[in-house]
Amino acid sequence: MRVVLQHVTHARVSVNDQPIAEIGRGLVILLGIGHADGEEQARVLAEKIARLRIFKDKQGKTNLSILDVGGSAIVVSQFTLYADTRKGRRPSFTDAALPEVAAPLVEKFAAFLAAQGVPTQTGEFGAHMLVEIDNDGPLTIWLER
Repeated sequence: MRVVLQHVTHARVSVNDQPIAEIGRGLVILLGIGHADGEEQARVLAEKIARLRIFKDKQGKTNLSILDVGGSAIVVSQFTLYADTRKGRRPSFTDAALPEVAAPLVEKFAAFLAAQGVPTQTGEFGAHMLVEIDNDGPLTIWLER
């Protein structure tokens, strides 16, 4: 699994000009699923993200987790995180899991994150989405499990 975390002050996901997810302070989690990924990777990654200390405390140090600040999350499936650009000029996505494998794992990951106490919404798997991100910092972190 590959994740790009973006610390946000506001985010919204729309499909066909209709908002389907919206949060204030929290995280947008762009999630890519690979062939070898399963429920255990999803669970471990959700637990790590819920407790990752990337929010500032009163002294301005990144000492607080999303749980500590009462933040929310939006999980957006992002198979393009598995883009292979080593050859040619057109990315290959053969390392990304097929939709029938990836879709349930994205939902599992979101459920695991919610079970940690993080209010969690999702994008729409396979849809063309408009993802609006007000990145705070900017703070963007790459995780791989």
